[in-house]
Amino acid sequence: MERVILHCDLNSFFASVELLSHPELQDLPVAVSGDPAARHGIILAKNEHAKRAGVQTAETIWQAKKKCPSLVLLPPHHGLYGQYSRLVNEIYGQYTDLVEPFGIDESWLDITGSMHLFGGDPRAIADGLRQRIRQELGLTISVGVSFNKVFAKLGSDYKKPDATTVISRENWQEIVWPLPVGDLLFVGKSAQKVLRQYGVETIGQLAACRREMLRTLMGKMGSQLHDYANGLDHSPVRPQHQREQVKSVGNGTTFPQNLTRWDEVRTGLSLLADSVVDRMRRQGLYCGGVAVTIRTANFKTISRQKRLAAPTHLMKDVYHAAVELTEQAWKAPEPIRMLTVTALYITDSADAYEQMDLLGGAQQKQDLRQEKIEDAMEEIRRKYGANAISFGVTGEKNVGWDD
Repeated sequence: MERVILHCDLNSFFASVELLSHPELQDLPVAVSGDPAARHGIILAKNEHAKRAGVQTAETIWQAKKKCPSLVLLPPHHGLYGQYSRLVNEIYGQYTDLVEPFGIDESWLDITGSMHLFGGDPRAIADGLRQRIRQELGLTISVGVSFNKVFAKLGSDYKKPDATTVISRENWQEIVWPLPVGDLLFVGKSAQKVLRQYGVETIGQLAACRREMLRTLMGKMGSQLHDYANGLDHSPVRPQHQREQVKSVGNGTTFPQNLTRWDEVRTGLSLLADSVVDRMRRQGLYCGGVAVTIRTANFKTISRQKRLAAPTHLMKDVYHAAVELTEQAWKAPEPIRMLTVTALYITDSADAYEQMDLLGGAQQKQDLRQEKIEDAMEEIRRKYGANAISFGVTGEKNVGWDD
């Protein structure tokens, strides 16, 4: 049986949720923005009126105001967005148990086995979903209907807001191939740049390329994109409980003031590494590598990564690797605006963790001691909260580390 996949995309989600509490602003250009005082002064979302005025997500507030002086700015309420996202996905779940969220405001639904319960017409089902979301929650969605996930997402992007687009076996080349290659799932700016050098600017031109050439240019991703452009996506819709294996665990922060001294940077790395490892340990994960990303005050981004000698979930190991990478990449006192620490090469197998030989060398004994310390800290946090205890930094060493 031919699959029937819906991709449902909430229109201007953050802004639309905010406008539920501000109906008087419905006909004005509105954007949700970070707090300029906390140095998060960028546009997080905008409504259709702001979009038509040229306001773009992720641009700075001053840039948006320059384009649209009458722009109304509202603060974000992320807890509320999560609540509405859950309500929307609960409605989706009434149509099929195969619902795969793709971020907070998008989901794929595989209705192949259940659409007969709702009349059997995919377009009518999509229209019915749009009507329910609008009537029950006051939000609108755009829905793409197709025979695979990639084309279903193209369909939801094809016409907005509050629209249904069907991309079928009969019309997909007519609709898909003239679209810009950047509209295709996973074709980012770097991929567009590579493809543009070879005259590839539409999805149809990508489809016409030799698969071997794309693989040479872009590796495995090149082959995958060639398949996508030719309608050969067979990836399943994965319910939320069937999540894909975690590939990385990271945390980053923009600091209220630029960091210019090594003690400040080490403290920042310590807090980030602690957060990353805490998330890993809660999920029973280990990492085989660490990456650090630095963003300077002039928005230059520097990234470094390294493999570890053995998989670990010790904060000490992640922190020391992060410090080493930062020493390679940063020269004090160049101001640092943002730091990110990411654990890479994730595995959930305890067997991947290098077992410690109790009769072995000093390093193994220190690791065993550190394991016990971090286990104890995890237990304290579980009982008394995440902020009950944390690592401190003195000079180049973290308190409690004896190496």
